[in-house]
Amino acid sequence: MTAVPMPATAKARLTVKLPVSFTDRWLLRICLGLPLAALLLFFAMPMVFIAWRSLMQEGGGIGLGNYAALLHTPGVWRATGNSVLVGVSTTAITLVFAFVMAYGLERTCMHGRRYVAMTLSLPMLAPSLVLGLGLIFLLGRNGLIGKMLGIRPDIYGFYGLVAANALYALPQAVMILRTALRHADARQYDAAEVLGASPWQQFRDITLPAMRYGLLSAAFVVFTITITDFGNAMVIGGNFPVLATEIYSQVNGQMKFGMGAVVGLLLLAPAALSVWIERAAAQRQAGVGAESAIAPVPVPSHRRDMAYTFACVGLGTGILAVVATVVLAGFIRLWPYKLDLTLKHYDITVSDGYASLWTSVWVSALAAVIGAVLLFLLAFSVRRLPPGPARTITLLASLPVGVPGLVLGLSYVFAFNVPGTPWHWFYGSAVLLAMCNFYHYHTQGFVTMMTGLRTVPSTLEEAVSVLGGGVRRVLGDVYLPVARSTLWTVAGFLFMRSMVTLSAVIFLITPWLSLSAVTVMRLDEAGFTSQAAAFSTCIMAVVGTVALVLHAANQRSARSTQAIKH
Repeated sequence: MTAVPMPATAKARLTVKLPVSFTDRWLLRICLGLPLAALLLFFAMPMVFIAWRSLMQEGGGIGLGNYAALLHTPGVWRATGNSVLVGVSTTAITLVFAFVMAYGLERTCMHGRRYVAMTLSLPMLAPSLVLGLGLIFLLGRNGLIGKMLGIRPDIYGFYGLVAANALYALPQAVMILRTALRHADARQYDAAEVLGASPWQQFRDITLPAMRYGLLSAAFVVFTITITDFGNAMVIGGNFPVLATEIYSQVNGQMKFGMGAVVGLLLLAPAALSVWIERAAAQRQAGVGAESAIAPVPVPSHRRDMAYTFACVGLGTGILAVVATVVLAGFIRLWPYKLDLTLKHYDITVSDGYASLWTSVWVSALAAVIGAVLLFLLAFSVRRLPPGPARTITLLASLPVGVPGLVLGLSYVFAFNVPGTPWHWFYGSAVLLAMCNFYHYHTQGFVTMMTGLRTVPSTLEEAVSVLGGGVRRVLGDVYLPVARSTLWTVAGFLFMRSMVTLSAVIFLITPWLSLSAVTVMRLDEAGFTSQAAAFSTCIMAVVGTVALVLHAANQRSARSTQAIKH
C-alpha cells in the first residue's frame, strides 16, 4: 500500500493553456467526467448502501438494532479480539524479518541478492491462501515434516495464521523499508565516522531515527493486510475465528445481511485508521533526506555480509519452500505417503474444471484495460484542475485503499442486487467482477499513473499547443507515447492482482460465473487439497507468464519513451 501524494503544486503545473474550443471543452469534460462517474457508481454508491443496510433491522424498519445486537453477539467480539491478536503478532514478526532483509539488500554486500529478490516476488503471484496451503503440506497433521519426524503437528489456528500472513505481508514490508533506507544521506555517516562514532552508534543515532516513519508505515500496512485477509483465514484458520470469516459466516452461513454490514463497518474502522496513519507516515518519510542526498554505498565486511547472506537467503528459501511445496504437491500421487509423480490432479472435473481459470483471465484482462484507461483519463484531468478541486478528487481517488476487499464485495451485493434499479443489470456479470477488482486496487493504480504522468515533458506539450494542436493531439501525440510504459505497468498490476484476489469477489460469484481463487478455496474445503495445489500452480503459471510478457513490453516502452524525451 502506498500513500497518495497530493497534486503537483501550481508552480510545477504546465503554464501553457490548452485551446478552449468547443470540442476541447467537451473532451476535457469527458476525460474527467467518465472516471469520476465510474468512481461514484462503483465505489461511493456501494459504500452508502452498506452503511444504509447496517441500519435496516432484521424484523423490518430502520434503526440501530443491528448495532445493539452486536453487543450481545459474543462471537463477533471473540473474532475481533482474535483479529487484533493475530494482527499484532504478525506485525511484530514480519517487521523483524523485513528489516533484516531490507537492510541486507540495501546496506550490505551480501551474496544472493537476486535470489532473495526473486523469492520475495513469489507471494505476489498467487492467492494468499496458497501460502496457507503450503504450510499445511509441510507442517499439517499429514504434512511432510510430521511424517519425517513421526509426529502430528497442528498448524491450524493462531500459529498457522500468523505464519501464513507473515509470509504474505513480508514482500510489501521489505519494499517499504528498502525505500526508507534509500532516503539516507551518506554524508551523515561520513561525518559520524570522522567524529569517531562506532558502527553501532551510527546505526542507533542515524539509521533508526531516519527509518522511524518507514517502520511505522510498514507496521500499519502489515496490520491492515493481516486483519483483512480472507484466504488464509479460511484455509488454515481452523477453529480460530477472525473478523473476515465472521462476516462470511454472518452473510453466507446465517443470512444475516444487516449484521454482516455492521461487522463489515467494524472491519472498515481499523483498516481506515491504519491507512490514514500509514499515509501520514509515508508523507513524513518523503520529507526525510534532501533531494541532494548521496545514497550510502555499502562497504564490504566479511562477517557482517556472511551473516546477512545466511539470514536473507534462509528467509528467502523459507518462502520458496512453501510455494514450491504447493507446486510439487500438485504432481504427487498421495502427499506425503506415495511420492511418485502423476498428472492426475490436473484432471479437475469438480467445480466446473478449468472454466473459472479462463473466466479469471478475461475478467482480469477486462479490469486491466478498463482500469488503465479510466486511471489515465483521471490523472490527465487532475493535472489540469486548479489546486482545490485537484486535491478533492485526489482524496476521493485515494479512499478505496482504506476499504478491505471483503467489505467492498459485500457493499456491491447491497448496491447492485436491487431489482428495479438501473444498475441492477450489472449484478452477476463479469463486468461487475472486473470493476470490483479494479476499485479494490484503484488507489495504487492512481498513484502509479500520477507519478508516471509527471514525467511528461512540458516542452513537448507546449510545442503541440503552440502549433495549434488541441486536447486530442496533446493526448495522442504527447501523453500516450510518453506514458505508454506507465500504462503497461498499471495494466499489468491490475491484471495480476485481479487474478489472485479472493476477498473482494467471494460474495459476487454465481454458480455460472466463478473465479480461479474461489475454485482453489472450494477444492480445499471439499478435501481435494492436491487438486487445489494443482489449480494454484496453474494460476501462478498464468500470472508469472503475463508478468514476464508485460515486463518485456514495459522495457521496450521505456526505451521508446526515453527516445521521445531526448
